[in-house]
Amino acid sequence: MEQVRHEIPPLYDAHAKILILGSFPSVKSREGHFFYNHPQNRFWRVLAAVTGEETPGSIPEKRAFLLRNGIALWDVIASCEIQGSSDSSIRNVVPNDIRPILETADIRQIYVNGGTAEKLYKKYIFPVTGRTAVRLPSTSPANAACSLEKLMEQWKTVNTYL
Repeated sequence: MEQVRHEIPPLYDAHAKILILGSFPSVKSREGHFFYNHPQNRFWRVLAAVTGEETPGSIPEKRAFLLRNGIALWDVIASCEIQGSSDSSIRNVVPNDIRPILETADIRQIYVNGGTAEKLYKKYIFPVTGRTAVRLPSTSPANAACSLEKLMEQWKTVNTYL
């Protein structure tokens, strides 16, 4: 495996109230140069449902959707060795530095999208920031055990801070 670099910049502005962190972009996201780009990932449908908006389609629509709703988005990992999109294959992690987001925006809560993001956050980012993160169930198609309805129910918590 070779070291793969995260090339998608964080998305945020000074008005962001929550920060959602994934683990590392999937192959489809890396190819499309934007977060949650795999058509089977339920991230955009879930966030649209919990905010009461239409699901954004294009990258410009997704960017506007996040900023309009006070949501900052990035990933825990800056680079790693990874096989395809498999979180379980992640090795030799170099974490992202989220401090610029925390210094710019009034982030009231940090969320992590799934168990791998939570584990990596606790190991690499929490010791630097001292900020705890709330784990939400992964929106990945690999998390087939969690229905779309269940995801929407559990992700509603993000509205507390928006």
